[in-house]
Amino acid sequence: MILLQGELQLLAWLSWLMVALGLLSFLLLRWMHIPYGRYSSRTFGLLLPACLAWLIQELPAVVLPLYLLVSRPTPHLTHTVNCVLLALFLCHYLYRTFIFSLLIRGGKPTPFIPFILAFLFCGYNGYLQSSYIISYAEYPPEWAWDPRFIIGVSLWLTGIIINIHSDHILRNLRAPGETGYKIPRGGLFEYVSGANFFGEIVEWTGFALASWSLQSVSFAIFTFLILISRAQHHHQWYLEKFENYPKKRNILVPYLY
Repeated sequence: MILLQGELQLLAWLSWLMVALGLLSFLLLRWMHIPYGRYSSRTFGLLLPACLAWLIQELPAVVLPLYLLVSRPTPHLTHTVNCVLLALFLCHYLYRTFIFSLLIRGGKPTPFIPFILAFLFCGYNGYLQSSYIISYAEYPPEWAWDPRFIIGVSLWLTGIIINIHSDHILRNLRAPGETGYKIPRGGLFEYVSGANFFGEIVEWTGFALASWSLQSVSFAIFTFLILISRAQHHHQWYLEKFENYPKKRNILVPYLY
């Protein structure tokens, strides 16, 4: 019992640390870009193939939850809500690890430093979310019918559909053999520059609402702080790169921002 209480306290501190890291990253990203993708640079270490880097860096968010599933008692997973929440988390990272990464078409190489930071974060967050859901999250029997859970799962589903569709649009901007960048068109890209980022923010906001926990809220806040910065950078890049870039297109949230 003492060990369990100690881990629960650790998960709380890790959650607050995630919020702090998100705020620090948000401030740093006022003056710099995350150096991968179109901003990739040898300054930040050895360059790795994009598909391999994505596969490996996302893998801890799949492996750690599965390890916890087989290495510790799972009485909380007799409850439907816990199973659903764990499934939502794993579905996202199974997609990111084994589908998104393998569908990458000639993406720019990823420098080693952002790769290793992403790898560490996926391990950190994979442990944080799955450990809490598997071992500590307790919900009343009626939580599966609570509006927070229903709306949260619906938002998660909406977000991942937007995310996957936006990834598809970006991946198919260039025909085989083509290089360079083009203006994304279709889907939510007709309204915002960061449609894929918007989808992921909606996804993890829904997860936080459905889970209703400090751990999931901290991840949603971290996601928002990182991706709003990425969306701002992309929007400015598009405006500078393309004279005909749609001036009415927002940065991240349709009609609002």
